[in-house]
This record gives sequence, structure tokens and C-alpha cells, in this order.
Amino acid sequence: MSMTTTRPPAGGGEIEIAIGGMTCASCANRIERKLNKLDGVTATVNYATEKAKVVYGGDVSPEDLVAEVEKAGYTAELPAVRQEEEARDERDELAPLRQRLITSIVLSVPVVAMAMIPALQFEYWQWLSLTLAAPVVVYGGWPFHRAAWTNLRHGTATMDTLVSLGTLAAFGWSLWALFLGTAGTPGMTHGFEFALARGDGAGNIYLEAAAGVIAFILAGRYFEARSKRRAGAALRALLSMGAKEVTLASGELVPVERLKTGDRFLVRPGEKIATDGVVEEGSSAVDASMLTGESVPVEVRPGDAVVGATVNAGGRLVVRATRVGSDTQLAQMARLVEEAQNGKAQVQRLADRISGIFVPIVIALSLATLGFWLGTGDGTAAAFTAAVAVLIIACPCALGLATPTALMVGTGRGAQLGILIKGPEVLESTRRIDTIVLDKTGTVTSGTMTLKDVFTAEGEDREEVLRLAGALESASEHPIARAVARAAGSTAAVEDFANVEGLGVQGVVDGHAVLVGRPQLLAEWSQHLPADLERELTGAQARGETAVAVGWDGRARAVLTVADVVKPTSAEAVAALRGLGLRPVLLTGDNEKVAGQVADAVGIEEVVADVLPADKVEVVKRLQAEGRTVAMVGDGVNDAAALAQADLGMAMGTGTDVAIEASDLTLVRGDLLVAADAIRLSRRTLGTIKGNLFWAFAYNVAALPLAAMGLLTPMIAGAAMAFSSVFVVSNSLRLRRFR
Repeated sequence: MSMTTTRPPAGGGEIEIAIGGMTCASCANRIERKLNKLDGVTATVNYATEKAKVVYGGDVSPEDLVAEVEKAGYTAELPAVRQEEEARDERDELAPLRQRLITSIVLSVPVVAMAMIPALQFEYWQWLSLTLAAPVVVYGGWPFHRAAWTNLRHGTATMDTLVSLGTLAAFGWSLWALFLGTAGTPGMTHGFEFALARGDGAGNIYLEAAAGVIAFILAGRYFEARSKRRAGAALRALLSMGAKEVTLASGELVPVERLKTGDRFLVRPGEKIATDGVVEEGSSAVDASMLTGESVPVEVRPGDAVVGATVNAGGRLVVRATRVGSDTQLAQMARLVEEAQNGKAQVQRLADRISGIFVPIVIALSLATLGFWLGTGDGTAAAFTAAVAVLIIACPCALGLATPTALMVGTGRGAQLGILIKGPEVLESTRRIDTIVLDKTGTVTSGTMTLKDVFTAEGEDREEVLRLAGALESASEHPIARAVARAAGSTAAVEDFANVEGLGVQGVVDGHAVLVGRPQLLAEWSQHLPADLERELTGAQARGETAVAVGWDGRARAVLTVADVVKPTSAEAVAALRGLGLRPVLLTGDNEKVAGQVADAVGIEEVVADVLPADKVEVVKRLQAEGRTVAMVGDGVNDAAALAQADLGMAMGTGTDVAIEASDLTLVRGDLLVAADAIRLSRRTLGTIKGNLFWAFAYNVAALPLAAMGLLTPMIAGAAMAFSSVFVVSNSLRLRRFR
């Protein structure tokens, strides 16, 4: 892994610590308790991501935090500001564990086979079993024994303690039976039923249990590690998306890290855009699917903003950098996703508390099981078998993995679809909401003025009207003028351009004296609208649209209507939100007539119009006072307070940074349809978390009594324990298929 780091802030702050050596949820709980005992420290340790998020006070330094983790027997690093993280080679990362696993399996299989199949038990088979099992117990089980010893030195116990105790007890008993008991005699045989054998146990060996348990648990750890890596794949994909080199406008090829705000750089067809910027030269189609999930390329031309890591699918562009490094949209997305993955939902904190006290309880239960079976007179072998099975079956790892793995996969998948979930508490909010407030401008509508209709006088050519009007309007900076110019795309030259204050613009285009503006401007030049154009203008104004008249060479030629049009997907999105059981409310500062037109177009019945920006938060409060649980979708600075007040705030990614900062969910694509996807994904993730926790609890509730009753051999217990962790992680990975 490579990363760029800076020194953590002195005198208090918030940092992220990378922790190594954790092997189960109990490890994470132990580190978390140690850190939280320091004055002014609030820490959250995530077993799945192997990171601690720590807020610390002025009397504690980052070095103190690292020292505290290391005193607990783990490793710690201080990447204070992670700017870039390259994907690690999975083969290198998992190679030691895989090598230990393969060795253990190769040696364990004949040990288990000989113990369970009497036909394979030749005269001195038990001594061959010892020869094969010993390396498995020592080499294969070394990570468990080392961690158990570290825990013992610090007066604590984790899952490794249970595994080490159980396997060493089984191996030690076997050594006693072989060298001091009767198990080493020639021709000794036993089958699967030996685990419940009565007697003193001097003729029973448990080498297959010791070796088999280690092999099963190593297999579980290996597949768990692979699955956890897959769970975080979406975030690593985000972090690796950016361009590595960039060609400056001067032609020099430099690393992207050298790019500064204001620099101009080239983007050739097929290349990634190096950083966020504004197009200064050229026009093209930009494929932003990797960031927004939107498959249709977006057309850009001079003046349009582009986002780093998107792909130039068309012509050559010259872009001026506006944001670089950690300020880019890609970096902000990655930061939001990583923060969400490092958080803990309320349901996970309950599981953490349980797993934190679980290991001591299991050890006590194992001793109680041993005492009970000895007391019943069923023999030492039966008592020992049941006690070891209890030690091995009780794995709190599934509890520790239940929430973070689902959260990792869910937030990662969301990032791929253009949905950024800020934290695990957001998932709880999506389950409760019943009302969704939609800001009109920029959310339901495009937020920019767009040419809607062109009404021409009899005998006039529509294309000619647009060509002349668009050329004249291209010289103006007014939003209405820009809408007309954008639609026309005219390149005709303009002479004698003049802006007539409050009325419109005038100028000469290709020898024609052109007027565009209010009817009064044309009337001053004796160019009066014919009756049919007058009717169209009046109708457009009645619909809440802006209408401008066009004339040249002594005649009124056309009426153009401009409006903030409804986004193509808004009606479908409203229907999808209704399908999720939500009640949509349209919120706008426009008049009731305009608001009503938009509401009718998308299928919203409840409208709140004529709302001042400062009063939007009051609307949300009123709805909450009525007993509703409210989600709010907006994109502007004036939406920030309402987004923060709502039970669930969703900001359009095309909006302002203030709105995005105040929200709980960010919809990168700026498409309202994604809001429905975001709620579905959040609810699906929460459902997966609860399902994981249910099965993790159910596993322990069902398995512990069976082990205590002597109905499970230690080896089967080890296999079941490993399966429970792999099941939880695999169940979480199903979220990768969310559509």
C-alpha cells in the first residue's frame, strides 16, 4: 500500500489509526476500551476495516494513542490524512495465511481420516497421526497461541484464547494418553463414536480434533479475509480511479500531484480528466459513469464544469483546474465512503458489548461443562470432549462482522451507483421516514433556464429564427439569453450589440437589425405581435413560463418561451418514492401557479409554495410536529438548514458544497430517481445487518447447548464456528448485486 500522510494535529483533533494483529471482534472491543480509558479520548475500532477513528484532547498525543494500542499487544500506524491508497496485491497479502492453511490441510486430512475410518488404522497408526498433527498444532496454530499468550500477559481473553486452549488441551491430552496411558499400545483402534466413550479416557486420543479444528478455523480466517477484501473493493476502486499523469497545455507531461489550481491541461479523446475543472476550449462527450452510475455521456463545451476521473469520450479539450488533491469530488467521495465504513450503527454497539464479555463467559461455561460431566460419572473422555467443544464452538467473530461487512459492501455499492451514505446511523433513518420533501428548483426541475418552445409567425422559418436570435443572445450574460443561445448554437457574428435596460437586447446579425426581448421593445420599433403570437405569449405567462419576442427588419417574427423544465426522470422518481411508502411534498419559493404546474407534471399532490429560503426549515419542523418522519431533498445553500433539520437529508451532488455537507446522503448524479435507489439500498443494507446479527446470535444460542450436552465433537464445532463467520460475510456480499 502507498499513501501520502501528514503529521497528525497537535493539541487535540481527530485521526485514523491503522491497526494490525486483530483476529476477532473481541480484539477490537479490547482496543476500543483501552483507548477510551485515556482522558479526553473517544475511539471507535472497526474489526472489518482494521481501523480506529479517534477523537482526542489536548493532553493526549497521537503517539500516546499508538503506544496504548501497542501495549495491548497490537500494531498501530498513524496515516493522519490519507490522500491516496493503491490497491494491494491480494496474493501477497494473503500468501502467509494461505501457506499456513495449505500445510495444515495436507497434514490434517490423513490424521482425521485415520481417526474416523477404522479400516485405515494399521498397527502404529496413532504414532503417524502424532507425527502429522504436531506441525499443524505448532505451526498452523501459532497465530492463535501467540495471540493467546499476548492476551494472557495483559490479563484478557479473546477468540484466539478459546482456540488455543481447546487445541492445546486436545493435543496435550493425546500426548498423555500416548506416552503415559494406553493409547500408544499396538493395534489401538477407535471410530467416530469415541468422543462419547465411557471410562478414564487413557486410551483415547484427540489429535484429529486438535489438527482438524486448526485447519477449519484457518480456512474460515482465509475466506473471511478474502471476503472482507472483496467487501472493501468498491472503495479501493474509487481511490484508484483518478488519472496518474496529466499533459499541461504547454505539452509537458507531469504527475497529477504537480497540478495546481488554475493550471490549464489537455484531455485527449479516451483519456481521463485529471482533476475537477472548467472547459476552456473544445467540446466533447464526457463519460461520468464511474462516478455517477449514469451510463449516458454528458455533452460539454466551453464554460461547462467537468469532474476528475471521468473519461473524455469525444473531442480534444483544454481544461482549467479548479480543485486539486483532497478537494476534488473524487477525494471527497472516497472520504465520505471511508468515514461511513468506519462508523458503527446502534445495533452493532449492542453486539460489541455482548462479544466483549463473551469469551470469559465461554471459558466459565467450558469449566462448568467439564465439572458437570465428571460429576455424572460418564468418564473423563466424555467430559473433556464436551468442554473442548464448548471452547471452540463459541465464536464471537460472526457478531463482530455482522454490521461492518454489510456496511462496507452497502456503502461501496452505493458509491458505484452515485450514492454516498455518510454513516451507519443514516440506515436507521431510512427505515423510519414516511414523508419526503422535494425542493423544486434543481431537484425536481433542472435548476437552469431552458428554451422550451418556439412559436413562429405565419411563413417564418423556425431554424432562421433560432439562428438570428441565438446569435444576438450569445452576446448577453442574462440567464434567459444563455438558455436561448445554448439551444440555438449559432456562430453568426453580432455587430452594434446593445442591452436595453429592462426590455431586452438589439444588434445586427448578418445584415438584419434583430430585436429580442419584451413586446414593448419591439413595439418601440413599430414591430407589433400578430394575434396568434400574442395568444401564445399570454398562455406561456399564464403557465408560469418566461416569454420573449423576436423581430427583425420591421416585423415581429416569433415568441420564444423559456422555463426551468422538469427533469425527465422526476415523474418516475416520484412514483418510485410512493412505491416505497413515502408521501411526497413539493417545496418551492415560486408562486402557486408555477408550483402547481410542476406538481401536476410529476404527480405530487401536496405543495408548499411562496416559501422564503429562510422559512424552509420551518416547513420541515411543522411536518415533524404533525408526527411525520421527514426526509428532505435539496441542492442549494438555502436548503442546508432544512437538510440538517430533516430526519434524513439528501443533497443532489450537482448542488452546493454547503448543502452536501449538511446532508446525510449525497446523490452524486443529481437525478431524483437516485433518491429512491438510495432509500432502497439503505433499507436493504440495514436488513442485511439485522439478518446477520440474527443468524450470529442464533448460531451461538443453538450451538453452545449442543456442545455442552456432548453432542458435538471439537472438530465439528470448529467447522461450524468457521462457517458462521464466512456465512455472515458472504451474506453481506450479496449487496454487491444491488441494482
